[in-house]
Amino acid sequence: MKALRIQQPEDFGRVAVLMGGSAAEREVSLKSGLAVFEALKNQAVDVVAVDVKESAIAALAAQKIDRVFNIIHGRGGEDGVLQAILEDMNLPCTGSGVMASALTMDKLRTKLCWQGYGLLTPKWFVLKDEKEIDACIESLGFPVIVKPAQEGSSIGMSKANNKDELRKALILAENYQCDVLVEAWVTGEEYTVAVIDGEALPVIRLQTANEFYDFEAKYQSNSTQYHCPCGLSEQQENKLKVLAVEACKVVGVKGWGRVDVFIDSEGEAQLIEVNTVPGMTDHSLVPMAAKAEGCDFDELVWRILETSVNE
Repeated sequence: MKALRIQQPEDFGRVAVLMGGSAAEREVSLKSGLAVFEALKNQAVDVVAVDVKESAIAALAAQKIDRVFNIIHGRGGEDGVLQAILEDMNLPCTGSGVMASALTMDKLRTKLCWQGYGLLTPKWFVLKDEKEIDACIESLGFPVIVKPAQEGSSIGMSKANNKDELRKALILAENYQCDVLVEAWVTGEEYTVAVIDGEALPVIRLQTANEFYDFEAKYQSNSTQYHCPCGLSEQQENKLKVLAVEACKVVGVKGWGRVDVFIDSEGEAQLIEVNTVPGMTDHSLVPMAAKAEGCDFDELVWRILETSVNE
């Protein structure tokens, strides 16, 4: 179902930009939310900024709202919980619904879906405790990347090159109270593909001096390089775009999202994860991709909001 094109700002009604939340990505969400709020205000949309600190129901109770632009990253905003609340309140919202939000917030279950559909993703091991470290090493070898399965923005992630580093990475990831996912390290180039209303934007190639594209590289470093054009041939880039759209469809992503993928040393594209509430800060990737297509930030925000209005 394609979004309706909206010509007049009043046709959106009163819009609440939900930001903040209580997850580890709160500060990033606040930056994203304020940028989205300003973009809508610039375009004469009747908009209110709502910082959700605890209950979304309480935060919206005093507001007369027609629809929501959700920019709460991470658990509580990106995992189906907020989507269920808004659905029960009959409030249209940007982004995916309950099922896809819950599924894609969990990197492990997302990988299982992709694998079942025949899409390539790096080999992995769910590391439950230190007793399984040897089995993990036997399965994947080194190096590996260790992730909390239900966090975003690379929070709690670390690379491990040996048994001692793997043990430390496990302890760090366990702090986030979810499955600990260990992935085989992919040697190759990292790309990201934004998808809006079923169409892929120009591909971005990421280049960082850090060991991997971690939180610091994403939000704080001025040395991280974003290549768009990405350096692939037109045929290769189009193939990657098709893969990103397909990866979204498999897990039911609607509205907008961003797919992260590596092209390994053998030239194979390996899916890493999909983000259903991507960042919208000055360091964020979706605005960069849109700009490369000639779409400025205000127009991008309008296009995303349009996806909450279905035919």
